[in-house]
Amino acid sequence: MSIKERRNKRTLLAAVMILITIPLTIFFGIYCLNDRKYYIISVLIIVQTILPFFLIFESRRPQARELVLIASIAAIAVAGRSAFFWLPQFKPVVAVVIIAGVCLGPEAGFLTGALSFFVSNFFFGQGPWTPWQMFCGGVIGFLAGIVFKKGMLRKNRVSLCIYGGLATYFIYGGLINICSVFMFSQTFSRKLLMAAYISAIPFDLIHATSTTIFLFILSKPMIEKIERIKKKYGLLES
Repeated sequence: MSIKERRNKRTLLAAVMILITIPLTIFFGIYCLNDRKYYIISVLIIVQTILPFFLIFESRRPQARELVLIASIAAIAVAGRSAFFWLPQFKPVVAVVIIAGVCLGPEAGFLTGALSFFVSNFFFGQGPWTPWQMFCGGVIGFLAGIVFKKGMLRKNRVSLCIYGGLATYFIYGGLINICSVFMFSQTFSRKLLMAAYISAIPFDLIHATSTTIFLFILSKPMIEKIERIKKKYGLLES
């Protein structure tokens, strides 16, 4: 099996685990745990997220410096979210997660997104929304890595800003609005969902705009530094 075939197989397996197993875990928490055991669900999501990440290392163990790089990028996202706590929805987290997915691959992008929202919610408040935020951020990072590998996303400001704005509005906003319906109503209906989407338009627009702005500012310097570190230490070469 060629390197390309192994990578495609690995990414497909990771996608199945991320896009099927984790949503099932979230809905298990909603319907079986009454949406109150969110710490347990969040930890389960982190464990499930780590497994696809470790698929990157097929024939060796990950080096400590590789794990430190992921942790450092997640820490930047957490610090950025905390720094802008006074501006609702105006946060750099998704921008940093997208950069991680593009530079380090889809699996690392998902791990960065999930960790960033889980850790930062110790400052902003944990709740039933935490697993949803972890999943939303992770999916955006995962897809960023995939579309970059496919050549549909480039490491330039324009391409990243377009992807970031659209992904934040439609993926993050779209999924979080579904979460809102589950949190505030015992019955799920199309009318409630449409009401949630309409009422969230201003917030989703601010969030998408902030992601675009932060990508425009941060993408070039962060990508250059991450690529320099990868080249110097031979990190995440797979």
